[in-house]
Amino acid sequence: MPAVNTALVVGAGLAGTATAIHLASAGVSVDLVEISPDVAALGSGITLQGNALRELRSLGVWDQVQAAGYPFDVTGIRAPDPFGTVVAEVPDAKTGGPDLPAAMGMPRRDLARILVDRATEVGVKVRFGTTHNDLRQDGSADGAGVDVTFSDGSTGRYDVVVGADGIRSWTRRALGVNLETTSVGMGIWRAFGPRPASVTRTDLYYGGPSYIAGYCPTGEDSLYAYIVEDAQDRSGLSPEQQLATMKELSQAYHGPWDEIRESLTDPSRVNYTWFETHVLDEPWNRGRVVLIGDAAHTCPPTIAQGGAMALEDAVVLAELLIRRDALDQGLWDAFTARRYGRAKTVVDASNQLAQWQLDHVQGDIPSLMRSIAQLTAQPA
Repeated sequence: MPAVNTALVVGAGLAGTATAIHLASAGVSVDLVEISPDVAALGSGITLQGNALRELRSLGVWDQVQAAGYPFDVTGIRAPDPFGTVVAEVPDAKTGGPDLPAAMGMPRRDLARILVDRATEVGVKVRFGTTHNDLRQDGSADGAGVDVTFSDGSTGRYDVVVGADGIRSWTRRALGVNLETTSVGMGIWRAFGPRPASVTRTDLYYGGPSYIAGYCPTGEDSLYAYIVEDAQDRSGLSPEQQLATMKELSQAYHGPWDEIRESLTDPSRVNYTWFETHVLDEPWNRGRVVLIGDAAHTCPPTIAQGGAMALEDAVVLAELLIRRDALDQGLWDAFTARRYGRAKTVVDASNQLAQWQLDHVQGDIPSLMRSIAQLTAQPA
């Protein structure tokens, strides 16, 4: 029998929905709550590396993801010159295996909807606009369960609670876990718009007035474009001013950027955030409540592994909860052994790439990327 019969998952992002799907598919009764009113996710698009696609296939959603996204196997490097000259074409490692694309871009909202629909299909009870107000565990780490009071006044009792509620996790705070989230020193402009025919992969422009100017196709008719600058307070800008600022920064970049810039006309499709980072020291559980995904580890998207790490957390946690017959310290030790070091290595590598750019240092990027590809090519 599984170690748990009932589970509460908090947060309907990648980590939360994936955990819920795996558990419910194995016969566990799962409630999934999400404080947002709908699946609409902050941001524009997401880049999924092969190891993320491998986990999405295990969730039974690969056909839908493949139909909604845009796959590619090569990343281009372009110069910030008047022509956007291609200076290198780098084959991407197929970390998900030879039968999957090396990478895929897709709209975040589409991915969120696919996962929530799959969760509902396998029996997960999903509630939006809801979170927990109180968590009470029975005694020690081996207590019998967790009593939960929700923000709508309802209550529930669960064998395990999974906090997958993001970088500013309410579950983490409710547990009294102190974790310092720090700025990396960079801010990123992101915009969602139409895909010019010339954009068939991710291209990265290094140099010029910004650290990176890039884009990723997310479908036959869409892409997201991004520009990375020094982190600064942009909160006083209106949506129209945000759009104008991003377009002004993009003036230094050409090639496909000239088409992209002209197509960016909707201020509501532009957002600005800082790169932030943290890694929660092991263990990630407090009794029968465990933190995963961005609630436990987050990093800048310099190697596009954030989504993959969240999905890997989910598959490993669910596997242990399903295959073990007791929710004991041995289970939590096994979870820590498989996730902490791997996630920390990815976070450290992502931060190192950002720091090299901040310091204007030519680090050994090929070696670093090769080591991460070798790590992530091995199933979690």
